Amino acid sequence: MFSGIVEEAATVVALEKDKSNLHITLQCSFTNELKIDQSIAHNGVCLTVVSIDDDKYTVTAIQETLDRSNLGLLKVGSKVNLERSMKMDGRLDGHIVQGHVDQTAICTDVTEAGGSWYYTFRYDFDKEMAKKGYLTVDKGSVTVNGVSLTVVTPTEDTFKVAIIPFTHEMTNFHQIEKGTVVNLEFDIIGKYISRIVALQS
Repeated sequence: MFSGIVEEAATVVALEKDKSNLHITLQCSFTNELKIDQSIAHNGVCLTVVSIDDDKYTVTAIQETLDRSNLGLLKVGSKVNLERSMKMDGRLDGHIVQGHVDQTAICTDVTEAGGSWYYTFRYDFDKEMAKKGYLTVDKGSVTVNGVSLTVVTPTEDTFKVAIIPFTHEMTNFHQIEKGTVVNLEFDIIGKYISRIVALQS
């Protein structure tokens, strides 16, 4: 379980295809604190550490993960948002994030607003999936590339988020521009509520 509070934007240093899998090697400042089998969210995708070498570590994304996320679009030099799993005695500063990306979205607009930024994203809307909680609501929570954010002015298939300077610089949001593909995880609480309502109707 994660909170959507990104610790660092790590750099991809190597990519290796292995049949339908993709081995991703990253360099980050806390590699020395990691251990094999540890779960880390990468752009919001929960992946397991499979090897560690000095200040670099490797995770493996399977085909299902590549199909649902933007990890297959990574290149050497790409920045990836990292978050280690929550400690049970810690504060939940964002919202409950599972690290299970639902689908991708495309950035359609970036607007500077006096030191902060508004990003607009469009995703493929499916009415049946929306009934299951795969949608955004005004002032609700959504995870974009692993970052816990508050939804602004959602429509059927778009929403905006406001990004403060700290988040802009500390995550890969500073590399997101019009046309960039990002990962989405919709709010798990909304999914449960939608499921309960469906079962009662």
